[in-house]
Amino acid sequence: MKMNKNKSNKVKMNKFKILSVAFLATVSVMNAQDIDQAKKAIDAEQFENAKSTLKSIIKSDPSEGKAYFLLGNIYLSQKVSDSAKITYQNGLTAKNDEHFNYIGLGQMDLNKGDVVAAKAKFELARKEMGRRDFGEYVYIARAYMNADKPDFKAAIQTLNLANERNAAEPQVLLAFGDAHYGDKNQNAAYSAYRNAFQADNSLIRAKMQLGVLLKGAKAYTEAVKAFNDVIATNPNYGPLYRELAETYYYWALNVPSRNDEYMKEALSYYEKYMSLTDYSLASRMRHADFLIVAHDYKALEIEAEKMKQIDKVNPRILRYLGYSAYYNDNVDVAIKSLQDYTANTTNSVISLDYLYLGLANIKKATMGADVTAAEPVLFNKGIELIKKAVAMESAVVNDLSEAGKGLYEQKLYKEAAAVFEISTSNKESKNFLLDNFYLGNSLYFDNTKAGAVKDTIALRKADIAFGNVIEASPATQDAYVYRARTNTLLGDDAQMINYYQQYIDIVTKKGPEEMAKAAVKGKLIEAYNTMAAGYANTDKVKAIEFFNKTLAIDPANGYALQSVEMLKK
Repeated sequence: MKMNKNKSNKVKMNKFKILSVAFLATVSVMNAQDIDQAKKAIDAEQFENAKSTLKSIIKSDPSEGKAYFLLGNIYLSQKVSDSAKITYQNGLTAKNDEHFNYIGLGQMDLNKGDVVAAKAKFELARKEMGRRDFGEYVYIARAYMNADKPDFKAAIQTLNLANERNAAEPQVLLAFGDAHYGDKNQNAAYSAYRNAFQADNSLIRAKMQLGVLLKGAKAYTEAVKAFNDVIATNPNYGPLYRELAETYYYWALNVPSRNDEYMKEALSYYEKYMSLTDYSLASRMRHADFLIVAHDYKALEIEAEKMKQIDKVNPRILRYLGYSAYYNDNVDVAIKSLQDYTANTTNSVISLDYLYLGLANIKKATMGADVTAAEPVLFNKGIELIKKAVAMESAVVNDLSEAGKGLYEQKLYKEAAAVFEISTSNKESKNFLLDNFYLGNSLYFDNTKAGAVKDTIALRKADIAFGNVIEASPATQDAYVYRARTNTLLGDDAQMINYYQQYIDIVTKKGPEEMAKAAVKGKLIEAYNTMAAGYANTDKVKAIEFFNKTLAIDPANGYALQSVEMLKK
């Protein structure tokens, strides 16, 4: 029996519709699984893996708006703003979850400082939320936290709305922990992280963050133990090794006696982190940034060369090449790299770029074992670049001490003084006291070298520098000696006597053991003889008294013996 043709077509069409719905449902489930996979990769900081997965989803099904949003977030975290913006805008044309992309665009507004525009976009995302939805609130809160200028209080306010929808949701609790941590509320952060892990013990990041709190409190032993406890159960979670690297780095800074040991541990753990995440250009740049703070410039130069092979035109590679080349004495490479980088107005130039370009010029101007003075043009150019760096960020003076000391050890005292004058311009510098001492010494010794013409202005600067040392640390006894010597050169006998007397008072108060030291004895003899000479023309009795004090220490002191004999005539 023949089936009616129309009826046959209708059956076929119904079968096609059923198959299409089934196919779409299968694709939807597969995409959801792939998006979950991408989220896990993002959490594990395997960003290239996540990008690959998300691009694959978008290619196979452009209707998945959440895939665009997550991909845009990765670009934004990697500072590739143009790609992030394009991805978010394309995501707004998707059929499903397109509204999440308003959140990404909102964060970009926050980065530009346009809070009003950001809130407007967040509101567009909120309008599309279902009655029980909370994920949008979590992502809006993270936008506030991840902005260039984070607003943790706004993040907490937003998370309170998510909390009203689902107070037990682990991701809400985790975000609360991050927001409270950023807001410097350690107790609230601890509770939130603990509750997040209790709600979902597969949420490794929550347990890891408990160790991060210990790291922030400088409880380094406890932090390392906390991270190792998590590693024992989850050895392939890369971010744990990054946290260990940072913990050992800060531990090294706080325990100078074990700096080399802990810094080695830090670098080793960072290598482990890289091996478990990815070796993309973005990851290598994060690694390079860590190598800079860890002062491993040999490894930085190797990393920079590898990055150059991946992307020859990326301008940030010039920064890494410049920094490492400076420390590895490849000054021409350092100057060329940093000149090229800073000359391009589209690059994000920071104070350190000018600092190391300046230092590289100074190093080239003073190279050579037998150099007696710097090549003036290069040296002055270097000083001006350093001043430019300090004008951008005064804290960079902390990095000048090493360069100044290098010049001082070369006996390039005038050049060293020029560097130390800049480094002592910031009273908040961690090296303020020591740099002032070196500044004073540099100016003093520059005025005592063979053939030197007395520079009264420089000597007065030296006097002020030693005064800064004494004010900050009155027990620094040698500062009084050098200040007295400086005033001798200035011809100010009254101040010379004053500072030598203060030196004598300090070492006398420390007792016989201090005064018995050979170096102290030598300076006491210097003080007594110079003070006596200062009194010789005005108070012979006083002069003889001080020469006799010299003879009490050194009975055979020729200068004192001869001077006493002359004064008694």
